[in-house]
Amino acid sequence: MTAATGPLRRAAAWAVHLLTASSAAAGILAVLAAERGAARTALAWMAYTVAGRLDRRTLARALEVKRVLPIVDGTRLDDIVDYFTYVVVPALFLLHLDLLPAPAAVPVALCPVVASAVGFSRVDAKTPDHFFTGFPSYWNIVAFYLWALGWPRVANAAVVVAFAIAVFVPIRYVYPSRTRALRPLTIALGLGWGAAVLAVLARPGTPPRAVVLASLGFPVYYALLSFALHASREVR
Repeated sequence: MTAATGPLRRAAAWAVHLLTASSAAAGILAVLAAERGAARTALAWMAYTVAGRLDRRTLARALEVKRVLPIVDGTRLDDIVDYFTYVVVPALFLLHLDLLPAPAAVPVALCPVVASAVGFSRVDAKTPDHFFTGFPSYWNIVAFYLWALGWPRVANAAVVVAFAIAVFVPIRYVYPSRTRALRPLTIALGLGWGAAVLAVLARPGTPPRAVVLASLGFPVYYALLSFALHASREVR
């Protein structure tokens, strides 16, 4: 056995995969918190799954995990964990926090579950030049804003259905850490957005509306950048 694939490198590779899998455990903890009505705790566990994803991708590339431990398909593990934590957990959050109109709550919550199951299965879900095809199932972010903004349940339902439909619309969305166009700016704004979200979660009581509204600047930037890049590609 060579030093490049020795016990320490293999242990490090396993640790990266276990870090990925820990997000699934965090998803369960988020669901349990949502069942108790502890919205901030549930959202904090969901935030862990987002932060963990950024860290593990960097680690996986640095440690050459794919080469060192080829028996585990890291991409498949990512997709399994992401579908659960980005789709199933937020859907249950919406139900347990009573954010959807009672007569239609379950059917509406199932819309992202079904739509994103198809979205995750698309062969072009991620393009070779690092874009997502269709709304990239950021349901944890949708859930955060529907909770923080305090809109009427009917409006929340309309938002959920609209984004579920957007999964099937083949617009190319920015992959924040990998799409080259304006990547430094996107990452910097994303870090600022993350800090604003954590500030909202750290403060007890009603979510501070000014901070919540200010934090919407990054999702708006992300959407406009995605639409602009998609349109520029279409007219070439």
